[in-house]
Amino acid sequence: MQTKDLLIQTLERAEERFLETLDMMSIEEANTMPNPLLKSVTWLIWHTARTVDFQIADLAKVTPLYQCNDWEKRFGFDLPSDTQDWIHTVEEAQKVQVADKLFLIEYLQEAIAFGKHYIEELEEQSLDDVIDESWEPVVTRGVRLVSTVDDAVMHSGQAVYTRRLVIGR
Repeated sequence: MQTKDLLIQTLERAEERFLETLDMMSIEEANTMPNPLLKSVTWLIWHTARTVDFQIADLAKVTPLYQCNDWEKRFGFDLPSDTQDWIHTVEEAQKVQVADKLFLIEYLQEAIAFGKHYIEELEEQSLDDVIDESWEPVVTRGVRLVSTVDDAVMHSGQAVYTRRLVIGR
């Protein structure tokens, strides 16, 4: 098994956890923040999809799906275009509410498919390409991909935990 196969399978498992979690919840439950320190399942899925989307777009040197496929406009959140969702306040996170689970699922699946396609097309040796010299040590394509996939895994686990707090299972 190659490194890129591991990345893809790990990303798929995070997606499965998100979909399973969302399937067990009503949209009202998914939009619920169980306490100010825990983001809603909706926010966790939206943030993860955006992270995968924006990180892969940056690596591929293309416009993120969120912008070129009108996801930002379609979501219509009262947040700035350049929102830094990884540091959202409670008030900002509460603005991430959707009326339809399918809509949220579509963006997640589109972002994950975008990430998987990008990884599938990579040459294994390109994982060692330096893409950011502003860090010590420098960041390679492989390190950025691991970071992106790790973020998806972490947030999918948080979604399961949040679901259990909100609906008790």
